[in-house]
Amino acid sequence: MWTVGALERRIAGWPRAALDVPLAVGFTIVALLLAHERPPEGWYWDRPDTLGYALICAANLVLVARRRAPRTVFAAATALWLWYIAAGFWPVVNSGALMLALYTVAATCRTAHAAVCGATLAAVWILGALLSRSGEMATAVAQALVIPFIIWKFGDNARRLADRNVTLSELTGQLRREREENARHAVAEERVRIARELHDVVAHHMSVISVQAGLAHYVFTSDATTARDALGTISASSGEALEELRRLLAVLRVGPEGVGENPGDGPYQPAPGLDRLEETAERVRGAGVAVELEVVGERRPLPQGPDLCAYRVVQEALTNVIKHARPARATVRVEFRPHELSVRVTDDGRGALPAIPSPSGGHGLIGMRERARIYGGSLAAGPRDEGGFEVRLTLPLQSPVQGRGTAGDDREGRTE
Repeated sequence: MWTVGALERRIAGWPRAALDVPLAVGFTIVALLLAHERPPEGWYWDRPDTLGYALICAANLVLVARRRAPRTVFAAATALWLWYIAAGFWPVVNSGALMLALYTVAATCRTAHAAVCGATLAAVWILGALLSRSGEMATAVAQALVIPFIIWKFGDNARRLADRNVTLSELTGQLRREREENARHAVAEERVRIARELHDVVAHHMSVISVQAGLAHYVFTSDATTARDALGTISASSGEALEELRRLLAVLRVGPEGVGENPGDGPYQPAPGLDRLEETAERVRGAGVAVELEVVGERRPLPQGPDLCAYRVVQEALTNVIKHARPARATVRVEFRPHELSVRVTDDGRGALPAIPSPSGGHGLIGMRERARIYGGSLAAGPRDEGGFEVRLTLPLQSPVQGRGTAGDDREGRTE
């Protein structure tokens, strides 16, 4: 059985039908050659005749169907073997076919079926020993008990290994599907992040450019100095917008060493942060909105994510003031606290439209809240009792799990 098992493992990649046919033919040839040998001295067995050779061929060639119907093949081989023994021929000739049939049952069927087949093989083995009149019954009984057990054990191990392989194959497929699903989610999240960045960049700078272009057109013939200043603001704002867009595109094309795919692409520039608030405020002032910038507390470097989040929230809030609340005055207050960052943008709302129409009126407020949520913070926005609009951001400067509770408690109890 070791030889058969090794042979099956060696050609496991073959189709099953291609394996069973040559194996059955090989067992038949070995049995026919063994039938030509003389039985041991003192044993009562005849040499096979035409019937004997026919039974040998039938008992071995039936193994062709051993995988498709293992129990039926074992029953047929056992019946032919009993017929062969009852005709007075040497049982050893066809014993290999019964062993292989039992191995197949143990490898493909339940343990109870294999136990019945093993007991049948042992009984036929003992019957052959009784009919041989050799006088070595103890040896025959020992062989009848040990050999079927060994065959069953090898077959049962093969069945368990096949079951484990099926389970592993299913788990592999499940992991592959989960990995593909995670990849799709990652792509979707990255698309949302890129869309948010593009919205923030384009909305802010195009709002400034639109206002300044309208101003330049209005005073082009009457006030050349104001028109020239407006064109300068347009140039500066468009240049900054192009710079941020190039940075964003460079992130998408960045290679393993931080360099773009094209030879001329250099390492992308860092994302903007609170250190550029003064430039943003100056640009908004040029669009006709008076902006007061106030930084409270000990200013310290922030991680890139929260730093960009705070900057984008201020930028989006000021953009909404330009689009919806002009003429107005805006105040930006950034407060560095021991364990959190507080950002507040307010305006006096002297325009006819609110600073942010409603949560469902656009993507600006949704994007700001999503940014705050990513970094464990909170964002509140709404009209003020004294008029105008307020956007209030709180970001933790520690672990998000701890910072989320701190931010929420502070937001509810603030009395500034």
